[in-house]
Amino acid sequence: MPEDASLTVVEADDARWDEYNSLATRSYGHRVADIARLRPRADARVALRDGRVVAGGIGLLVPQYFGGQPVPSASLACGCVAPEERGSHLWVRMVDERLRPLQEQGAVLATAWSTSTGYGNRMGWAAPTQVFSWAVPTDELKRTFDETGFEITYGPTRPAHRMQRDLAALWNGPWQRPHWWESWQQDEHPDLTSYRFNLPGEEPAGLLSLAFDHHVPEGRQLVVHDFWAATSRAAAAMFAFLGRYNSRIPTVAFQRTGLPPVPTLLHNLHRAGSVTARTWHPWMLRILDLPQAVRLRGWPEDLDLTLPLDVVCETGAATQRYVLQITRGAAELAPTASEGGRSLTLTRRQFAIWYAGGYRTAAAAALAGVHGDPQEITQLVRATSDREPWLPEYF
Repeated sequence: MPEDASLTVVEADDARWDEYNSLATRSYGHRVADIARLRPRADARVALRDGRVVAGGIGLLVPQYFGGQPVPSASLACGCVAPEERGSHLWVRMVDERLRPLQEQGAVLATAWSTSTGYGNRMGWAAPTQVFSWAVPTDELKRTFDETGFEITYGPTRPAHRMQRDLAALWNGPWQRPHWWESWQQDEHPDLTSYRFNLPGEEPAGLLSLAFDHHVPEGRQLVVHDFWAATSRAAAAMFAFLGRYNSRIPTVAFQRTGLPPVPTLLHNLHRAGSVTARTWHPWMLRILDLPQAVRLRGWPEDLDLTLPLDVVCETGAATQRYVLQITRGAAELAPTASEGGRSLTLTRRQFAIWYAGGYRTAAAAALAGVHGDPQEITQLVRATSDREPWLPEYF
């Protein structure tokens, strides 16, 4: 599709930023407060037609953990297109223009929360995992969990932040939270409170952040934003703490990023049917630079494998041929010109899902369309399935 010459994309100065903010309000139907909150931290790009802002969005350069290592990533947020401009494929160009300056600063991945998953798929983005929010009666939590012995202290401390960072590295996707994370969340949720959990004389083993929602049919509910537990005992103590609100709050809601994808809650409740799950639009991942993303990621120390890969681009570009080598916790994805021979074939979207640990078994990868020898698919999946995909940060 030829580029629209009547349209220019520029970095937003003060005046353009204000126009973009107004456009976002018109586009979303409500004020998008994060546009102002994230202004000092973000790169903003706007599209101009006849001198008027018709689209915009911000990007944040924040590392994400994959394989235990922080990988430079571009997080896209607050994107909008003027209603009268929709349907003209402007968004495709805007995404590319928003990513360019962040790639120049070192980003090799891109992440976004998107309601338009089909549109994202056509642009080479992929959703590594499903996303749910959970609502649990406080009476059920009180009845189920009674873990004692933990000291509970209001307010996070530096050791609790270190614990959060260590736990984040056990998953594929969490941000390596920047220094401004906590103040940003406090501005967004003024009543957000945090509690740390530790056994007497020991370092924190749990960090819980929560706020109240007054705009639900039940009248009031507790909303969990952060749930970081180093042990099952700490998790039980945190669930028990939430259950203590039962005299005033009927429901605890774990927001879409608030609970790690582990069965600790469901497997222990007396009445699992009391829990309500709601599916949300997912976070989507795009690999901007395949060889660099592979090099910067962490890998299992015990792996030693060499696999030929053919990576097919959904947008019509030529298939790229590589050799993946992993040994002693390091990996290289080297381009190769060799033709023929046996190789694994996957699209760039499938590559992103694999990179994030989204395929838990070879059968799942094959069913999703990864082609090749079953034993080699098993080797490929094992390389990333040591950590599950989870993005606790919503932006």
